[in-house]
Amino acid sequence: MYLKSLSLLNYKNIEQADLDFCPKLNCFLGDNGAGKTNILDSIYYLSFCKSFFNTIDSFNIKHQSDFFMLKGQFSRMEDNELISCGFKAGNKKQFKRNHKLYKRLSDHIGLFPLVMISPSDSSLISGGSDERRKFIDGVVSQFDHQYLETLIRYNRTLAQRNDLLKKFAENRAFDADMLSVYDEQLIEHGEEIHQKRKEFLSGIIPVFQHFYEFISGGKEKVVLEYNSSLNDGTFRKQLSDYIQKDRMSQYTNAGIHKDDLALLIGDYPIKKLGSQGQNKTYLTALKFAQFEYLKNAAGIKPILLLDDIFDKLDSKRVEKIIELVSDDQFGQIFITDTNREHLEKIVGSIPSEHKIFRITDGKIEYK
Repeated sequence: MYLKSLSLLNYKNIEQADLDFCPKLNCFLGDNGAGKTNILDSIYYLSFCKSFFNTIDSFNIKHQSDFFMLKGQFSRMEDNELISCGFKAGNKKQFKRNHKLYKRLSDHIGLFPLVMISPSDSSLISGGSDERRKFIDGVVSQFDHQYLETLIRYNRTLAQRNDLLKKFAENRAFDADMLSVYDEQLIEHGEEIHQKRKEFLSGIIPVFQHFYEFISGGKEKVVLEYNSSLNDGTFRKQLSDYIQKDRMSQYTNAGIHKDDLALLIGDYPIKKLGSQGQNKTYLTALKFAQFEYLKNAAGIKPILLLDDIFDKLDSKRVEKIIELVSDDQFGQIFITDTNREHLEKIVGSIPSEHKIFRITDGKIEYK
């Protein structure tokens, strides 16, 4: 699977662009703020129905415009597919596959698997547990639609249970039977999600450790752990044990919405002890493991977007990453950098066809 062409109109700082890509390597060279990342983000949008960086669509419209349009021609399973999205401020966005409007955007997720590595991935380390759960859910949802549906139902039920707890407090009343209706739904959906998260992480952890060891030259030991209260007891018992705390806080304190990942280097959190290079290596290895997992689950190679991936890495780690992306295990790759030397090294290491685009102030020129 690969993206053959891309058209943009009024997307972020890009007024208009029509680009043709090659199946293997496509490079974007330019200064910071020129618009390189916006190209990658538009490709991400066509895969996930939203921006990687800003889920509020009106913020993705070019300044002084009132709409944006994106179109991508994909080659998938020997067929050509046209994916398009139009959004006008104040209106609902129109997302189409082969000119047919989607009734539910969730039906599109996973059809065009994609992995993006970006400096903003640092939030997986520096941010809260919701960022790390979002990472897990985003990967699993790409190949398991049932997981996505179950997660939607769980979150809906959780919101309803929390609303009921608030009403109990407001009315100074409590109805255990009414609450149990939501408990049963939470248990059903939560246990299914927990099991699938466990299966996903048991598969991705050894792959992640392999990539980290390769990029770092085996200099550090890294650990990735799945922390969930459901690892240590049944969801039903935990809901029962926390009922008084739930009534006091007017919030559901037990469940998979509290899950987290422990990101460790050695025996310590990388957030506290990791250098910038170690953090970047950790995140890059994690995303490469995500790529490998999706490739095996979907049976096709996802598109790989590498945004400013070499920043904060020493020359040896840069060379190892270049060696990785040069391998046949990856399919179509889009990469941005301010340093032409990095891109020339990659181009020189990959014998297949490539394209280099120069971007200046939102204007794109094929070099």
